[in-house]
Amino acid sequence: MVMMNDPIGRIAQELARLPGIGQKSAMRLAYFIASMPEEQVRSLASALWNGRKAIRYCSICGNFSTDDVCDICQNENRHNGQICVVRDPRDVAAIERMRDFKGLYHVLHGTLSPMNGIGPDDIRIKELVSRLSDDSITEVILCTNPDIEGEATATYIARLIKPMGVTVSRIARGVPVGSDLEYADEVTLAKAMEGRREM
Repeated sequence: MVMMNDPIGRIAQELARLPGIGQKSAMRLAYFIASMPEEQVRSLASALWNGRKAIRYCSICGNFSTDDVCDICQNENRHNGQICVVRDPRDVAAIERMRDFKGLYHVLHGTLSPMNGIGPDDIRIKELVSRLSDDSITEVILCTNPDIEGEATATYIARLIKPMGVTVSRIARGVPVGSDLEYADEVTLAKAMEGRREM
């Protein structure tokens, strides 16, 4: 329990909410912040607050954006008939780092997980299906994580959209099972993308 008059404890408590930050790391960071010049702390707080206020979701693909439509969706050179379906915006960033994929994205903002009460209506599957009414889309590449939820989501989407006459492929197993795309290196992702298969 953090006392209200314990500012370092309160800073640590907030930092511990971040993924990958345990209590010890949070306390170390809190002490570091407490020793920073006030102007730097103000700048950090301002960057966090203003950055978060400026970020929204692209109205087309669901990726992070500062405009209604993200830069990728606005880029006519990316409209090559391919849509890469990913779990969240971090996965878009991971695939963009390999610099090989030249198509568009669709961010689901989650994966199917019946155990956690997450069904098809809880993620952006309907939006994906509506995007496929555009005849220019010829391939959907399913790039969800190679874990149980990711595989279930990919299988569900493949069964749903295959009757629409769109080629559906899945990234190859170059990405280790149970890992997250955001932690995969560019070479592994490139090989997985090259080795994708039709579903």
